[in-house]
Amino acid sequence: MSAEAHLSSPPSGLAADRHSGLDFDVVVLGSGPGGEGAAMLAAKAGRRVALVERHRAVGGACTHLGTIPSKALREAVRTLKSVRQNPLFADLVAGRVITFPQLLTGARRIIDSQVELRRGFYHRNHVEVFTGQARFIDPHTIEIEEPGGARPRLHAGGIVIATGSRPYRPPDVDFHHPRIFDSDTILGLGHHGLERPAQSITIYGAGVVGCEYASIFRGLEMKVNLVNNRDKLLAFLDDEIIDALSYHLRDQGVLIRHNETYERIEPLPDGVVVHLKSGKKLRSDILLWANGRTGNTQDMGLDTIGIVPNGRGQIDVDDVYRTRVHPHIYAVGDVVGPPSLASAAYDQGRFAMTHLLHGECDARLVKDIPTGIYTDPEISSVGRTERELTQEGVPYEVGHALFRNLARAQITGIRVGVLKLLFHRETLQILGVHCFGDQAAEIIHIGQAIMAQAGEANNLRYFINTTFNYPTMAEAYRVAALNGYNRVF
Repeated sequence: MSAEAHLSSPPSGLAADRHSGLDFDVVVLGSGPGGEGAAMLAAKAGRRVALVERHRAVGGACTHLGTIPSKALREAVRTLKSVRQNPLFADLVAGRVITFPQLLTGARRIIDSQVELRRGFYHRNHVEVFTGQARFIDPHTIEIEEPGGARPRLHAGGIVIATGSRPYRPPDVDFHHPRIFDSDTILGLGHHGLERPAQSITIYGAGVVGCEYASIFRGLEMKVNLVNNRDKLLAFLDDEIIDALSYHLRDQGVLIRHNETYERIEPLPDGVVVHLKSGKKLRSDILLWANGRTGNTQDMGLDTIGIVPNGRGQIDVDDVYRTRVHPHIYAVGDVVGPPSLASAAYDQGRFAMTHLLHGECDARLVKDIPTGIYTDPEISSVGRTERELTQEGVPYEVGHALFRNLARAQITGIRVGVLKLLFHRETLQILGVHCFGDQAAEIIHIGQAIMAQAGEANNLRYFINTTFNYPTMAEAYRVAALNGYNRVF
């Protein structure tokens, strides 16, 4: 029986003995955004679903180690920075020492809240959650090594691998040293963490994680070295946004070093020295390694079923997220590589499950997913960049709205930022939206909604002819649209 035929049949009854083998329509490995999206869609479709999570609580690294705690910390740092800079409230915190663990208190509360919320999702939708390490016995059978020693086996017509990723750890760097961290350990949520005071940090790797943490630690008034292996920050962004990010990080005091590669890392009792191949030596109190991630595919028995991850531990999939070897086994999220976004993983899980259940799906689910980068200022973009449009020979024009000219930004006092619209000169179709500044990740969705419209509904004139609340940040769309329209007519 094919996977599609099995999944189209009514859900089967629960096997009598849990340890003799359980039959499910779908087994999902991992409870991060990708796994949650897949499991919820299957459950809502009336299928019998099991979810396996390696850790004690659901939510994956997104909830426990990455997206949620780091953004909660960022918000705490932004609030502290705002209070210190506001003459009305600065006296309240003057002379007070606020420690890193204190700032993380809020993050822990949010994590607990998110776990409880997600646990409720699975309970209400009758998804059976198993805790332990999952391993393939054959293409349709998963064995779980539970903490207590039991080894139940789950049988399913369809399987979704959504096990996420972890920071890449080169073998010549001592991550057991108390002054060397990666993004899983820097927050100390279940690991040794940053507990002692630090005045300086070297961040090796200037991708999204490195840039976000550079903003966070500079906001804590630490000296920050940001080491970039390449010649520019976040090269996938529009060049104008890259320039704005570089300028503002430097303006805040972050020292950015481009085109640098480490030769060796020297841990000391009171700090860390990064020896660069250029001959430079960077000494700081602590080191945050933020250079690359590896898919969580180890100890899963993938070799048993003929699935071979690449050198980064990532699984090769087709355009509907099926593994190349077994069409009933799908993989989504960070375990398949870029874009490595929580939002993208969730939609990939839904996309893959739709195909698994029905044999087809709407590709729009995974098209034009916006980026959200929580530096300070914030960055978000969707669609193509100027560089890409130029390379493709597309006749486009640009519309800008500088935040400093918006009444809302003047009222809040947060004036740094720009909204940038790229549109076709002839059809006025929106081709890309790029935002840098406060609330960028929220503002972007208005442009995304118009870009997603079919035919003539995707048009710059929508922003010109629509009434926006005043004063709002959303008004930037009308300003940017008029600015661009005046370049054409």
